[in-house]
Amino acid sequence: MELKRVVVTGLGALTPIGNNIEEYWEALVNGKSGSAPITYFDTEKFKTKFACEIKNFKVEDYFDRKEARKLDKFAQYALVASDEAIKDSGLDLDAIDKLRVGVIWGAGIGGLETFQDEVLAFGKGDGTPRFNPFFIPKMIADIAPGNISIKHGFMGPNYTTVSACASAANALIDALNYIRLGHSDIIVTGGSEAAVAPAGMGGFNAMHALSTRNESPETASRPFDATRDGFVLGEGAGALVLEEYEHAKARGAKIYAEVLGGGLSSDAHHMTAPHPEGIGVVAVMENCLRNAELKPEDVDHINTHGTSTPLGDVAELKAIKKVFGEHAKDININSTKSMTGHLLGAAGAVEAIASILAMKHGIVPPTINHEVQDENIDPELNLTLNKAQKRDVKVAMSNTFGFGGHNACVLFKKLDE
Repeated sequence: MELKRVVVTGLGALTPIGNNIEEYWEALVNGKSGSAPITYFDTEKFKTKFACEIKNFKVEDYFDRKEARKLDKFAQYALVASDEAIKDSGLDLDAIDKLRVGVIWGAGIGGLETFQDEVLAFGKGDGTPRFNPFFIPKMIADIAPGNISIKHGFMGPNYTTVSACASAANALIDALNYIRLGHSDIIVTGGSEAAVAPAGMGGFNAMHALSTRNESPETASRPFDATRDGFVLGEGAGALVLEEYEHAKARGAKIYAEVLGGGLSSDAHHMTAPHPEGIGVVAVMENCLRNAELKPEDVDHINTHGTSTPLGDVAELKAIKKVFGEHAKDININSTKSMTGHLLGAAGAVEAIASILAMKHGIVPPTINHEVQDENIDPELNLTLNKAQKRDVKVAMSNTFGFGGHNACVLFKKLDE
């Protein structure tokens, strides 16, 4: 069976550094940090008092009051980003076969704030179970793609992938394969998360996963720097419209890139810590290259998982050196989490978009906040430190890894003019 070619025809983003694709890209290129003191709740008793929140997001600009009450933030973000991507794709929703259009979405946690608020309210009562009737529909992780499909009438495959921080990348790979195999013409894919809430911050603090650089939140996310002390929690959504190549060509669609392949693997090592030698990460990148029928030397740019944790950053770069050998020194490596923070289940989509835009514009965004060289990291690797670099990126890789040892990797190619 000959596999169909799959391309990206629409993009949408709602991030801590920009509320649409244009704002997001401008902030990336200029090395803007999205980290700041938390405004959503009182952080006096929390170890970490900052996060990468969405800025200037007014619910009433997108939803009426009745609709907003039915949607957790993660679902609101999903609808906003997917709307932008669908509009950007130029799809005529009245002309397409909606039975062949699906929505596959990633969310690592789902409606955490809704769950937190409902349980806290119950705890303050007399024990009578008085819950909001929208409690369950707002909370469940699959409600985001459900709402996207309901809004637009898409009747193809519809579900959520849950693999912690690899969730959106898993969704993207599933979407790729549905179209490759001829089951769908178009899939709206991506991921969203909204965990900047007391339960999210407290839980990650208890794991010692978050940075506690409260005196300088804007510089706290510092992947690869010797003084890094944990990731910065972020929120938001990224959406991509994937489309079968001939279908896109027939309607004269704008094409951002081709999705060449995806790889998956498991560390099979520890609930939260990566294997110190990055064995699972080696496997996922090799699987992805094999799936895309590419050689290591074909890759120009890697947007790493790069969370700014002491163990994870080193393990990933060791894996890159093992997979790419001497060519690793010729690759523009970066971590856009230095600017957006870690968007958990949305990370794979938001960072895939950054890789695609790097190809489109011929610019690799920087890894910001780097000050001190880590003796465990090869200084000859080009980590695109502190300043964007011009680069004709023909092939870009995006890495995403999740608690539980879930590894996902996606490869994109710039189409020849």
